[in-house]
Amino acid sequence: MAIDARWYVVHTYSGYENKVAGNLEKIVENRKMQDAILDIKVPTETVTNEKGKEVERKLFPGYVLVKVAVSPDKDNRPVMSDDTWVVIRNTRGVTGFVGPEGKAMPLTEEEVYRLGVEKKTVEVSYNVGDTVDIVNEMFEGFQGVVDEIDTENNIVRVRISALFGKETIAELELDEVELAED
Repeated sequence: MAIDARWYVVHTYSGYENKVAGNLEKIVENRKMQDAILDIKVPTETVTNEKGKEVERKLFPGYVLVKVAVSPDKDNRPVMSDDTWVVIRNTRGVTGFVGPEGKAMPLTEEEVYRLGVEKKTVEVSYNVGDTVDIVNEMFEGFQGVVDEIDTENNIVRVRISALFGKETIAELELDEVELAED
C-alpha cells in the first residue's frame, strides 16, 4: 500500500534550519517514525560569492520542509496525525507551521515542483524533429515540430507553423505534448 504524503513548511529560528533538520532526523530515528515523517529538507542553492568561491546558500532562511504521511479528515482533506504534529511542533528551534493562523497546511503539488523540492519526471516518447500534438489548453488541437527537449527543467520547445499565419515557438511542459500519430 502506497503511503499518501504531503510536504509541510516548518518555521524555525533564523540560522537554526540545519539544527532543526538534524534534530528531527534524530527524533524520527529514535522514535521509529520513518513511516510518519518521510523526508526533511533545507532547500539550498550553490552560488559563487564575490571572491569567486562557491558557497551553499539557503533558499528560504528560517524554513524547513518536512514530508509527512497524511490521511483524509472528515472533509477528505489530507492531514497529519496529532502525534506527528506534536513531535514536529515541539522540536527545539521550531516556532510553528506555515499556514493560516499557524495551522499546518500542506503545499500543493504545483508548489512542491515550483519550489524544486521534488522533481516531476516525465517520460517522453518523442525526439527533436518529431511532429507532436499539443494538449496544452492554449494551443490544444495544434501540431508542431520539437525543436529542443530540456528534461531537467521539464520544458520542450515546439515550432508551430500554422499559428497566426507564421511560425511560432512555444515553450511547454513535457507532458503538454504527445507524439503525433501518422
